[in-house]
Amino acid sequence: MHSLRDVGYDLPSAVADLVDNSIDAGADEVHVDAGVNWRGAYLRIADNGTGMSERRLEEAMRYGSSRSYFGDDLGYFGLGLKTASLSQCRCLTVASRSTLRGRIRIRRWDIDEVSSSDSWLLERPRITDCRDELVEPLENRVGTVVMWEKLDRILGNRKPDGDAARRKLTLAAEELRLQLGMVFHRFLARRSGPRRLRILLNEKPVKPWDPFAKSEPMTQDLSVQRLDLEHDGDQFKIRVKPYVLPAQHHFSNQEAHELAGGPNRWNRQQGLYIYRHDRLIQSGGWNRLRTLDEHSKLARIAIDIPEGADEAFRTNVAKMSVGIPDALRPQLRVLIAGVVKHAQDTYRQRVRLVTDAATPTPAENASAGGIVLGDQWPVVVEILEREMADHPDLLDRVLVALANAPPVADILAEVSAAIEAA
Repeated sequence: MHSLRDVGYDLPSAVADLVDNSIDAGADEVHVDAGVNWRGAYLRIADNGTGMSERRLEEAMRYGSSRSYFGDDLGYFGLGLKTASLSQCRCLTVASRSTLRGRIRIRRWDIDEVSSSDSWLLERPRITDCRDELVEPLENRVGTVVMWEKLDRILGNRKPDGDAARRKLTLAAEELRLQLGMVFHRFLARRSGPRRLRILLNEKPVKPWDPFAKSEPMTQDLSVQRLDLEHDGDQFKIRVKPYVLPAQHHFSNQEAHELAGGPNRWNRQQGLYIYRHDRLIQSGGWNRLRTLDEHSKLARIAIDIPEGADEAFRTNVAKMSVGIPDALRPQLRVLIAGVVKHAQDTYRQRVRLVTDAATPTPAENASAGGIVLGDQWPVVVEILEREMADHPDLLDRVLVALANAPPVADILAEVSAAIEAA
């Protein structure tokens, strides 16, 4: 049990794994709550799914549980409930109710009890032995509640019922909100139909985060590609959908640009977005097909793993990363090269060039986001990018400041001053 605490989960991926289980159980609403009271800190995930019978609950709490997986199930290994939970806490309690007339069934793994007894002691606590937060969501409905206590991996050495623990949980919840909005954005964005989802974190709805900024008019929606993959005698068509996001000055507003930067910010969010049954597994990165680059940060590519191809993509237990099949890499490398070239061209045009022959007024030029430099502009761009490669955000600010196009010498002097200041 101690060894399996370190299979690769962080807090957001651990909670996401439990939300997977809720979706597989037919839930369309999941409540995630983190709090501190006299009994200590806790984190609770409660859903309105079908719940579990006593036999199913016992099996779900067993390591390497046996169950039938269907084509669109998000679960896969039979380990997530236990390993995800106990990667963050030392005490896991699960309560479930499968019918309104049925009783609430409760099972608990406590690592300290297992260690002291030196046995696989799965506890069966009574309702009166549990904190109220565990059973409250099941009083008038079916569903499942997962409760984490003894949050050693989240709180460290902080006193579990103190102010420091409360502040830490608040910060952790904000990170969790961003990550859940990203991982489940396809589910959260649905307004009707099957598998739509609502997640509430501390009773506040989690908003979907679209990695591809499709609501922005200047986002370039490139053609879908379908790549061939053969694995162990099976043939698959891999759907690949590239996007090139707008340069900063072509976003509808600054807030939209900051939002599109994502939880990990612009440079680290470029790359491949790999989905399994609409659930995001990997958010950015190039899987050793190329390196992260300031000039390619506008390129993002969605890849959907088709049903039956899990073995080919080697999804890890924590569902945080995948491996690109060797047979797919040459095709994907060529496709990526084309998309990145497109993204680099867009990046270099992030301030619109205007020729001397059609010189606008300063007001018109500022509103168009242009710089009047004529044939000298490529030289300026080259100098800017070389001298400010380590300061991409400052580079964008300098370009904005130069919207009224002073002479080139003045531009270079201003750039030099900005670099010295940085």
